[in-house]
Amino acid sequence: MNTLTKKSPPSGTLSLELLLGALTAFAPLSIDMYLPALPRIATDLQSTQSVIQLTLASCFAGLALGQLFTGPLIDRFGRTRPLYAGLAVYVLGSLGCALAPTATALVAMRFFQALGGAVALVAPRAVVRDLWSGADAARTMSRLMLVVGVAPVLAPLLGGFVLQHTSWRVIFVLLAGIGAVALVATWRVLPETAPEHSKTKSMRARLGELLRDADFVGPALAGGFAYAGMFAYIAGAPFVFITLHGVKEQDFGWFFGANAVGLVALAQLNRKLLRHIPLHRLLRLALTLYAVTAAGVMAVTWSGVGGFWGIAAALFLFVPTLGLVGPNSAAIALERHAAHAGLASAVLGALQFTAAASASWAVSVLNDNTAKPMGGVVLAAAVLAWLSGFLGHRARSRAASTEPTMTGASRVGET
Repeated sequence: MNTLTKKSPPSGTLSLELLLGALTAFAPLSIDMYLPALPRIATDLQSTQSVIQLTLASCFAGLALGQLFTGPLIDRFGRTRPLYAGLAVYVLGSLGCALAPTATALVAMRFFQALGGAVALVAPRAVVRDLWSGADAARTMSRLMLVVGVAPVLAPLLGGFVLQHTSWRVIFVLLAGIGAVALVATWRVLPETAPEHSKTKSMRARLGELLRDADFVGPALAGGFAYAGMFAYIAGAPFVFITLHGVKEQDFGWFFGANAVGLVALAQLNRKLLRHIPLHRLLRLALTLYAVTAAGVMAVTWSGVGGFWGIAAALFLFVPTLGLVGPNSAAIALERHAAHAGLASAVLGALQFTAAASASWAVSVLNDNTAKPMGGVVLAAAVLAWLSGFLGHRARSRAASTEPTMTGASRVGET
């Protein structure tokens, strides 16, 4: 068995949580800031909207593969050193995007940028698991979403402001600057939290443990498909809002930000609900709400009821529910894998962004100059998330029924 020493949360927890939230926000920053620019990028690089949407898919693919690569590294070398290297790669990739001469080059550089940024997703989740567990971990992840939620609010607004006054390329220069600031802040604020443990098990054995654990696979897949629905919305929103319904580039961020504010609000509500509802049960309730609101998005995009405001209202109900799904699915998935939280966090994140890449690719391929592809992919992802959560719960229940009776303490929060 692995032996490990669990560390306690250090003093200065607020600054640590702010940094972890800021690092986790790299993905929405990298994605959302340039969303208002997608139509203009297609024009400037003499490409089509479908091809430019592939810059989103390549970003998601880079985030997925990058997490699989960096997860084992942060278990082997600690949380901080791989984070320094990844942030440096992110800065270089962002500058490469700013200088991209063609759409194909931009797709490639977005992939490179995401490879570096992936470690900023893996490391914070691993640090949270190093220091907290169970409902405490879920509450901490909900608090991180206070910081993460600012990114979808400000990023499109900042991107729209940049487009008003200069080129879309400046957006990527700003991202490079943000990456440099994060690198310095990480060096100053983040302590090494990786537990000491023996490395007797091979990567293959540890991965096998993960994939055999119903408490990991079910919530991880549920969270992954839930994020896929979110990114189907992200991939389709610029076309639906700006091109199809004529929303101005500088105004796009207000609609996008309103959904992000709702997401943050439900993430904070999640912290309060965890005091009254067991973690596993709350996740199942959240997945049901997620599927119901996704059905509403599908209904308005296919029927046209309410026009633009009907779509905007349906999305405002749908997007915030991820604030209930994301923290709880991640906390459950990581709970039993403290000794190798880096690998578990990497697999969890890779599943999320593989599903996200597939969803954004599907929206691009199915593009028929209507909002229907976005609505259809959103609902498909939500149904898969619901099924994954409930099938994982059934598998876990069957496994529990064959094991020796658990102590009362081990059952806390599992109902």
